[in-house]
Amino acid sequence: MKPAAVYARVSSEGQRERQTIDSQIESVLQFARDEGYSVPVEWIYRDEGYSGSTLVRPGLERVRDLAAEGQIETLLVHSPDRLSRKYAYQVLLIEEMGRCGVNVLFANSPKTDTPEGELLVQLQGMIAEYERTQIMERARRGKRHRAKMGSVSVLSRAPYGYNYVRKTEVSSAYFQINQREAEVVRKVFRLYTEDGLSLHGIACWLNEHHIPTRTGTAQWEHSTVWGILRNPVHKGTACYGKTEKAERRKITKPLRQKGGFSKRCSAHRPRPREEWIEIAVPAIVSEEIFLLAEERLEQNRRFSPRRTIEPTLLQGMLVCAECGYSFYRTPCQTTKRQILYYRCPGSDGYRRPQGKLCSNRAIRQDYLDDLIWAQVVRMLEEPELIRLEIERRIREIATSSPTMQRKEDLTKELARIQNSTAKLLDAYQEDLLQIDELRKRLPELRKRGKAIQTEIQCLDASAGDRDRFLRVADNVESFLARLRTAADNMDVTDRQKVLRLIVKEILVGPDTIRIKHSIPVVGFDSTACESDVAEPPNCLLRPCRRENPSGNPPRLRAREG
Repeated sequence: MKPAAVYARVSSEGQRERQTIDSQIESVLQFARDEGYSVPVEWIYRDEGYSGSTLVRPGLERVRDLAAEGQIETLLVHSPDRLSRKYAYQVLLIEEMGRCGVNVLFANSPKTDTPEGELLVQLQGMIAEYERTQIMERARRGKRHRAKMGSVSVLSRAPYGYNYVRKTEVSSAYFQINQREAEVVRKVFRLYTEDGLSLHGIACWLNEHHIPTRTGTAQWEHSTVWGILRNPVHKGTACYGKTEKAERRKITKPLRQKGGFSKRCSAHRPRPREEWIEIAVPAIVSEEIFLLAEERLEQNRRFSPRRTIEPTLLQGMLVCAECGYSFYRTPCQTTKRQILYYRCPGSDGYRRPQGKLCSNRAIRQDYLDDLIWAQVVRMLEEPELIRLEIERRIREIATSSPTMQRKEDLTKELARIQNSTAKLLDAYQEDLLQIDELRKRLPELRKRGKAIQTEIQCLDASAGDRDRFLRVADNVESFLARLRTAADNMDVTDRQKVLRLIVKEILVGPDTIRIKHSIPVVGFDSTACESDVAEPPNCLLRPCRRENPSGNPPRLRAREG
């Protein structure tokens, strides 16, 4: 039996819970048995809870990698809309698989080796995309209409201070004031506008007085207080359409743990204030108090000494080796100047009821930046690293088993096509075949043979392009020489660009800093893509302070050194 891979997808958590993806796979496996295909268990790929409007899906990525490596020849899918909801993406994927020699078959669609079958698959793809667009547009129009009519059912949930009352046969859904939470909201506004407490100070006050949050399982944080103070619902105006979907750019710890993939490829960004749709709800605070808090928030945003827009070299590159959180930057005021530190959120005991997640201490920003940049400059002084990496990749391309196996399969297939062509010509010469039948069968064989020859030439070119890569290596060597000359005079933005080309991420441990490089560096070993940087004994990378046993937010003290 011929081997084949299977791909299945569902786009919602509800479908995942109902196990509809299992029914897809069972249907495709039955189709495979009927068509004479064998499907290994490790070749069944599924994407549960991923939208069909994006191509960034873990299961699909693995299928495309296998196809590019030449390990699969047939891909079985339940229907075209499971491959993608966008027709352009369907065409892109099918053509990409075709260039890799992979035949895509759909279980509930006819074979596409005839013009009628191809037309039907195209129509199904366009209908699926049209259906998805129609559903989204109807939902958007319906929500906007209900919001303009004053219905709170279009909002995601009731904010802190309110309860959501479902609609009944005699009344629509509405927000009801939760008296206990409303008193907390009023107290937050008084502490901010009258007593002059900061957002963090209000969060500490709420935690010290053991006031529970909405869930009751977490502590108050300044971001939660900030959300209460800036939400116009507390002055009696709930707003619909405050945010819109946008491309996801920030990689958080949960995404990093999942390999950088997200079930939803989008994030949210604020929309202009004039595009919001206001819905009247009961007010908790007066409009004057809300405007006063809004004015103070704006002043704090503009004039706060903690606000900094100056970039640093290692921004977004530092990861805690113990808990996996990304480091953030925090200031420390000395008697002479302000010093910046990189700090792990997991070491802040005030952020969670169970206390600290790790014991990683803060680390000096300026000293660490200089230390890492010195390591980068030292790498730039070894252009042989780049040359060896290019040669290693050339050898991998030339000797990789998928590439060689694919070339052998193509060579055998080309030999079969040439034998078939010779047999057809012999049959025509011996009057065993009519000219009409010869004209019908011979062009297809020649077309297939030409495509195979082109693919073999591409494989040879990718494996035997050594001279071109070596010329690139020479250009890289001259570029690195110029870069080393200008390394000391670069600004922070240019240094960031160079650093992110060479370094993937930096793991900061209690005693060791591990740099994950994009190319091997240690002893010119092709497997060593990490290097350890021990903290210098005479360099004050860590703050000179006692550990804070209370778990309160960091109030670092440092010496000039």
